[in-house]
Amino acid sequence: MSKLNRRRFLKGTLGGGAITLGLPLLDVFLNDNGTAYADGTPIPLRFGTWSWGLGMSEAVFVPKQTGPHFDLPEEISPLAAVQQHINLYTNFHVFKDDAPNLCHHSGWVVLRSGIAPMTRENRPGETIDVAVARKIGNATRFRSLSATATGDVRDSFSYEGGNSVNAPEWSPLRFYQRLFGEDFQDPNADSFTPDPRVMVRKSALSAVQEEARKLEKSLGAADRARLDQYFTGLRDLERRFDLQLSKPDPLEACVVAPAPADLPSGLDANLVSTRHRLMTDLMLMAVACDQTRVFNMFYASAFSATTKPGYDKPHHTATHEEAVDTELGYQPNTSWFTRRAMEEWAHFVNALATFPEGDGTLLDNAFVYATTDQSFAKIHAIDGIPMFSAGSAGGRVRTGLHIDGAGTPGCRLGYTAQRLMGVDIESWGSKSNTTSSEIGEILV
Repeated sequence: MSKLNRRRFLKGTLGGGAITLGLPLLDVFLNDNGTAYADGTPIPLRFGTWSWGLGMSEAVFVPKQTGPHFDLPEEISPLAAVQQHINLYTNFHVFKDDAPNLCHHSGWVVLRSGIAPMTRENRPGETIDVAVARKIGNATRFRSLSATATGDVRDSFSYEGGNSVNAPEWSPLRFYQRLFGEDFQDPNADSFTPDPRVMVRKSALSAVQEEARKLEKSLGAADRARLDQYFTGLRDLERRFDLQLSKPDPLEACVVAPAPADLPSGLDANLVSTRHRLMTDLMLMAVACDQTRVFNMFYASAFSATTKPGYDKPHHTATHEEAVDTELGYQPNTSWFTRRAMEEWAHFVNALATFPEGDGTLLDNAFVYATTDQSFAKIHAIDGIPMFSAGSAGGRVRTGLHIDGAGTPGCRLGYTAQRLMGVDIESWGSKSNTTSSEIGEILV
């Protein structure tokens, strides 16, 4: 039997008019290996980030073994079920050079942007998810999506520039409504009717752009630059309108669940976990429905205020005020918070790894980059900040490895991630954080 095109529709007539009916993502639409569409178009590659706050307790976090089958010390023991899907990176450094060590800020900013910030308000460059979204995010309704389990819209490790932070979704119910509300076009619907409201919006937008072009001729250089920035936003909006006016390709994995119940505010660890898992389910469905190919999930902030039942200090306070237990060699309550974070990282990875797509899973066609803000938070250390990745990026990444960075720049992982996603850069980072060295041990 010959392969069918994934854009094949069932055609017929009804009441004298032509109708078309979309088909789901059948095996016949795929190649013999189930790794691409029959016409050679690859299953989309996705990029994600995941964040946790306040680092680790090195004595019970960093494995003694490198390479495959590494040991899992107490703090990362929750990762046992997903160890084969992840890589752990330790002994990679963040360099501040002539910049100050801004507590709970410098570390994550360097790892996400490649540049050491000079002030807390300073967000230099752009984060890697923005660069990747510009490369692979233009064919979807949302160029990228961000969500946080903290319930605080201010918690984000994603920005396009100093004054342009990508605010995350903080409520599961609001996130659901944004994704699957009245503007959502179900790719598996029996029929497709362009939304007349979108058509009107696009027509109005075109008229505005025409007027703006006329205005541009009468402006000075500075105003033309501002107008060009404005145009960039308009073009992105018009791109999204175009997508909403086109019948999306059928996607077998796209099954929209009922709306979740909203959750109360608060940072009790159990509530944060519940919120994180609801947000994870929604984010993965957004990816499966090809609403986005770039996503950010934020478990806990750099100044994490997550609370432990029966303990009087929130996480951040505990890192500074709790003594290191001389027998254990670490701060037991602080370590409890990190272990909860690792449980949630394991849940996030497992959710991707068990979500079927083609002959594999969403995780097979993704690369997720996970970072924190400090190594040892008690002294605001930024050397040896641990990092993770998950997923094989379409078969291009080996997983299940512990990599010792030997003091080389932590930006090497961000550089590797961008190269995997097709971002055309010869190097990344500034001053001592600059690198043009991929982490070759993980590359196939």
